[in-house]
Amino acid sequence: MKDSLKEFASLPTHPQYEQMTARERPLYEREGEIRTPFGRDYTRIIHAAAFRRLKHKTQAFYSPQNDHICTRIEHVNHVESLSYTVANYLGLNTELTKAISVAHDLGHPPFGHKGERALNELSIRDLGHSLWHEKHGLFLVDSLELLEDFRRDRQNLNLTYAVRDGIVSHCGEVDDNGLFPREEAIDLSLYEKPNQFAPFTFEGCVVKLADKISYVGRDIEDALALRVLHPDTLTLLCEKLSSLTGDKINNTILIHYLVTDLCETSSPENGVSFSHKGAQVIDMIKEFNTQYIYACPRILQADKYFGLILKTVYETFKSVFDGESTVKNLEKMEEDYGDASRRFLAWLKDYWTLPRKPTQQNKAVFDPADEKSYYRAILCYISGMTDQYAIDTYHDIIRFQR
Repeated sequence: MKDSLKEFASLPTHPQYEQMTARERPLYEREGEIRTPFGRDYTRIIHAAAFRRLKHKTQAFYSPQNDHICTRIEHVNHVESLSYTVANYLGLNTELTKAISVAHDLGHPPFGHKGERALNELSIRDLGHSLWHEKHGLFLVDSLELLEDFRRDRQNLNLTYAVRDGIVSHCGEVDDNGLFPREEAIDLSLYEKPNQFAPFTFEGCVVKLADKISYVGRDIEDALALRVLHPDTLTLLCEKLSSLTGDKINNTILIHYLVTDLCETSSPENGVSFSHKGAQVIDMIKEFNTQYIYACPRILQADKYFGLILKTVYETFKSVFDGESTVKNLEKMEEDYGDASRRFLAWLKDYWTLPRKPTQQNKAVFDPADEKSYYRAILCYISGMTDQYAIDTYHDIIRFQR
């Protein structure tokens, strides 16, 4: 129903608005500031280098020379568009959904979910805990991503609580429905696994389901374009969905059906929710995609290559750890690995606990003399790479420099 959730919108009238807009530390103010807290977050995110790198990161299919295959940045733009439509219809704060949407996948590593799985295996082995992109995205916006302020000092993004919460709680891979926000603004470091807690806001709930809508149909479209999926095979899905969506299937039809269903079903009683039929459509598409697209032999073969790249880069940088001598060892690596070592060392200097430039006002989060801290730094560095940057780094490592 139109404006059915308006009374719960994350606006100044909401009793928890102060908690929603809280930041870890005060953000500088300038005279004549016309933006809201969530509006400021949105612009800080889209000006961040991590956001720009999403255009060169795989969404579902690695096809860097094909301009028409969805990349990670196009995916987040889809989520922004869909969540705006739903939030606007329901009377929620569209500035908040926009900010969460553009930030929700900032923590994704190169090569899509295969890259995430490879780094997760290394993290569990060497650090004793999982690496998953939602939690890493929170760490990135809190401690890694840098912006220059009006004084030209480099600061962390320092986003509002509601946006940070939307990032860590957005997991769109879980088959949940009928979402209601949790009541308390918990310490977000308590998250130990994806989907552990509900989002804190209804806007976060909208983004969580819009994420799911955005990829199920688009993955079919790309699979057809790349001939991963044959049109005759798609008729199997059309037959299953014919009574719900008609006898034709494409991304436009699916998005229209699912967005309309979500808007018409969501209410104070139902939460942000698909109808029973809408949830069935989502489940059937995901099941179809898993069977006929994601299990494609070419995709599985490429996944082996991506895993090799990321694990080789990680093990190479890991091999030089030697307590207080680690930095010197990295410097010596330049003789054999050239740019690969130079670039990693330059990146590490922005975050290490050793002396830094006065203009570096961001958090110091890595101690290169501490084993686990150093290993985490390597994982964070790799996670921030684009697909091609990871490939180039791998080639620098395996190619003899002289």
